[in-house]
Amino acid sequence: MCGLCGIFGLEAHWTDDPGATPVSRQADRAHRARVANTVLGLFGLKLTPWADRFTLAGRTGKSAVVGHLGAVWPTAEKLAGRPCDPLDPAVIERVEHLAARR
Repeated sequence: MCGLCGIFGLEAHWTDDPGATPVSRQADRAHRARVANTVLGLFGLKLTPWADRFTLAGRTGKSAVVGHLGAVWPTAEKLAGRPCDPLDPAVIERVEHLAARR
């Protein structure tokens, strides 16, 4: 999807605070991306805030625009070409191991 197409069709999601100021909304999205990247990095993916949305990119250069966190995981599976389950016990164990090292 091109960047322009990603601008249209933004739906509300429960993770977005409707009363947030533009500055606090950007800070919230940046924080969510950092947290999500802890898991996404295990699959070779990176989430970046962009224009009240996110871009999700893989190591091969493939990328997609996602409107909210709910759309990240199905998109991650498409980009990675494999299941990306953040609740998989093995994934949770790896994230806990990474957190313990910090």
